[in-house]
Amino acid sequence: MFSGRTGERIDMVYWIDGKYIKDAVKEVNHFMRDWRNDQVKEIDLRTIDIMAASHNLLDVNEPYMMLSGYRSPKTNAMLRSRSRGVAKNSLHMRGQAADLRLSSRSVTQMANAAKACRAGGVGKYRGSNFVHMDCGVVRSWNG
Repeated sequence: MFSGRTGERIDMVYWIDGKYIKDAVKEVNHFMRDWRNDQVKEIDLRTIDIMAASHNLLDVNEPYMMLSGYRSPKTNAMLRSRSRGVAKNSLHMRGQAADLRLSSRSVTQMANAAKACRAGGVGKYRGSNFVHMDCGVVRSWNG
């Protein structure tokens, strides 16, 4: 389901019959770590569910390219100093957000799939070619 900046790839079943698979979720947590400093945080399962549901709606075999999952406060502050588009209290710091890209789908297609889940925030960043998905309040924006 994911490939990452570090060249890692993860494609697995993380729940069966309504039950999360502990080892699979642990691997997802590691994959979605802050790659700048290797800090791992427990990722909110709702975020993983939104990403998986959106991916299924897009009917693709290509894994998401994960640009950003968990961000430590230090990483978030550094990114915020470089861009106005980084929230001071970003849900990335809570393990509740991901920035994703697919080469076979447009930002609009990805955002529409995420919005169809009606389960969190969806941000379209056309200039940087990614979609932000989170498990916060249902909302959408253009970055």
